[in-house]
Amino acid sequence: MKLDVRDLVQRFDGTAVLDRLALATGDIQALVLVGPSGGGKSTLLRILAGLDVPTAGSIAFDGQPLPRDEAALRAYRKTVGTVFQAYNLFPHLSALDNLLLPLVHVHGLSPAAARDRVREPLERFQLAAHAHKRPAELSGGQKQRIAILRALVVQPRRLFLDEPTSALDPEMTAEVLEMIGELKTLGTQFVLVTHEMGFARRVADEVAFVGEGRVLAHGAAAELFDHCDVPRVRDFFRRILA
Repeated sequence: MKLDVRDLVQRFDGTAVLDRLALATGDIQALVLVGPSGGGKSTLLRILAGLDVPTAGSIAFDGQPLPRDEAALRAYRKTVGTVFQAYNLFPHLSALDNLLLPLVHVHGLSPAAARDRVREPLERFQLAAHAHKRPAELSGGQKQRIAILRALVVQPRRLFLDEPTSALDPEMTAEVLEMIGELKTLGTQFVLVTHEMGFARRVADEVAFVGEGRVLAHGAAAELFDHCDVPRVRDFFRRILA
């Protein structure tokens, strides 16, 4: 996954949430976005996932420009997976049916083929025993892991995860982070927004610090956390990691 973002601007009601943001990565598997709340991380992620259209600027993944018209964006969204802070599971459906729904109704698999597709991932991530439970019967960690699995079973080109542990207690957070870490071993490409700095350092190939609507620092995880020469970023890490 090679990402090239140039002069990205996003305005809401005249306010620039992203202000000529630029970012060029190497050929990587995992990009992690960190930084202060309100700095523009989630806005950037939504644009990268094709959910929002920027006011100005350009984005390319692996040399392919991200489309801007709605028809092309709909096609693009089918090739990626997104996971948000809220689980967005259908409460009246079982965990299994939440997994099957997009496979059958969005991606056109037969019900039998969809069941075959999800069987192994449910086992791999220790969720098979919970497959017939409705969301209200699942813990927060289990619900978020089902949400991640729902994005994964469509076999996306890459995943976009926006603060997937922010609503969880420490034990449930550990469950979800372990699952995301396993995605790395499986070769899944992903972009992750997180406040879990220790995990960001372990899982990221590159980290981008997003604040004030721009990328204030960017580089390999260890280099950025240990040797960043940008005072704003260095002070942030000193407070968070103290």
